[in-house]
Amino acid sequence: MLEDRSSFVSKNYSHETNPWAAYGIEGLEFRQEKQRSENNHGLELTLAYGGFPADSPPQDAANSKNVSHDQSMKNDGLDLRLGSLLDHVIPPPQPVNQHEPGLDTRHLINAIGRDNSINCLIRCPRATYSSIALLNRSFRELIKSGEIYKLRHDNKVVEYWVYFSCHLAKWEAFDPSNKIWIQLPIMDADQCFQFSDKESMAVGTELLVLGRDLMGQASYKYSLLTNSWSLGQTMNIPRCLFGSASLGQVAIFAGGVNQNGMIMDTVELYDSRSGNWEMLSSMIKPRKMCSGVYMDGKFYVIGGIGNEMKSLTCGEEYDLDVKKWTIIPNMSPMDGRGGRMAPPLVAVVGNELYAGDAASMEVKKYEKKMKEWAVIGRLPERAQSVDGWGMAFRGCGERVVVIGGPRRDNANVVEIYSWMPSKGPVEWSMIGRKRSDSFVYNCAVMGC
Repeated sequence: MLEDRSSFVSKNYSHETNPWAAYGIEGLEFRQEKQRSENNHGLELTLAYGGFPADSPPQDAANSKNVSHDQSMKNDGLDLRLGSLLDHVIPPPQPVNQHEPGLDTRHLINAIGRDNSINCLIRCPRATYSSIALLNRSFRELIKSGEIYKLRHDNKVVEYWVYFSCHLAKWEAFDPSNKIWIQLPIMDADQCFQFSDKESMAVGTELLVLGRDLMGQASYKYSLLTNSWSLGQTMNIPRCLFGSASLGQVAIFAGGVNQNGMIMDTVELYDSRSGNWEMLSSMIKPRKMCSGVYMDGKFYVIGGIGNEMKSLTCGEEYDLDVKKWTIIPNMSPMDGRGGRMAPPLVAVVGNELYAGDAASMEVKKYEKKMKEWAVIGRLPERAQSVDGWGMAFRGCGERVVVIGGPRRDNANVVEIYSWMPSKGPVEWSMIGRKRSDSFVYNCAVMGC
């Protein structure tokens, strides 16, 4: 029953300020019912909210129902009643001394033991983890330690959230399944880092943002577990404008340009478990402004600009087992126009490679056997970009998502569109919309 908790999460509120925002719940109050029926020993979790924040426009009518101010005032909160789920499992609510002799909090839910408790918890949506963390110290430590995410990965229970920045120092996340917005803490970086070109990558439970500060190359990382930013280790060979992609706890960063302007062929692997960087075999061709993806268990770097500022139409495949690069001809979905166009907008869903061509507003699919691209649809007509810059095109679990501003002047909103290839031909649905700067500087997808 616990895997159905997502149906209890409101789709009509934004997460702007919240100490538990890392887990995806805003304005959470944990309240035990003072008066309970004789047969109901459940707990009540209340999401208290007072309607839409002033800067949040109404959701698209085709995707969610508006909640009026009067309705939100009448409904002081959205009750998440665990009584029906955990009835007769959690003892009746009363003051609990964690050090009371005979109370073993390692079991989480004492009546069913730790293993069964965890089997239930890993199937709860990530958006409910802030409420679960408030139940007791054991639940809180399990979630904040990161153990629950390792167990989710081992049991193939993964949710994908998209993280993006439309502001020099601000980041936010969006849960496409539950339509939840989460505001991340402001990054404490100097102005040099804020205004420099930055690259981002989500790996494990971390969001990496790489750029330059006053002291040189810098790396900041946001932790989902602590909901905070910290300085991370920098690459062995500093660079920018590289191609990158993550798979579980590791990510590969290939090519780019160094601080002297030289186009590079060097490749590094980042392991989020240790925080360390490791050099891998160099690519066959130096390239910058390329894109990277994981597909069929291999890493691919696609397109980009090579020496003498020539656009590269080929890609390269890296086999992690044999540690070898192979050239793949005609793998770039578009011409980089000598560096004017943004790096290829590519996404992998279900081990199939898709691309968004911002110049023609077309969606393309890579035919692996033929090694060529086929046009299969159109990008959302409202999505705005400048030669591909300012718009995100990403694989997000079973979805392809497009993030950007609408095609009209002075429209300070950002919109998120979704298409599931498994559902058939390209047909976009707007799943999120809010007031924001509309130019997307960086974007990454975290799956955990």
